[in-house]
Amino acid sequence: MDVRDGRVLGCLGRALDGTETTLAAVLRKVRFWERAARLAINDRQRAILNRLLDGVTGNLTTKKWATLAKCSHDLFNRRRSHRSDSATIL
Repeated sequence: MDVRDGRVLGCLGRALDGTETTLAAVLRKVRFWERAARLAINDRQRAILNRLLDGVTGNLTTKKWATLAKCSHDLFNRRRSHRSDSATIL
C-alpha cells in the first residue's frame, strides 16, 4: 500500500475531521459542566442534560422529555413549572 495514494490520504483526512468533531463536542460538554457545577442538579436532571448535550434529534416534546427523564408526563409538567428558572443553564 502506497501512503501517497489518494484513498489513504482521503481516509486519514476524514478520520481527523471526525476526531476534531468528537473532541469539540467533548470540550463543549466539559465547559458546560464546569459552569453548571455551582447549581444544585439531581441525578435525573444530570441524565437529561447529558442526553441533550449528546444531541437529541427532532423536536423536544413533553413526551420525549418525560421519556428521557424516566418519569410520567404529569410529574414532568409539575417539575417543569417548579423549576422554570433552571432552564437558563441550557
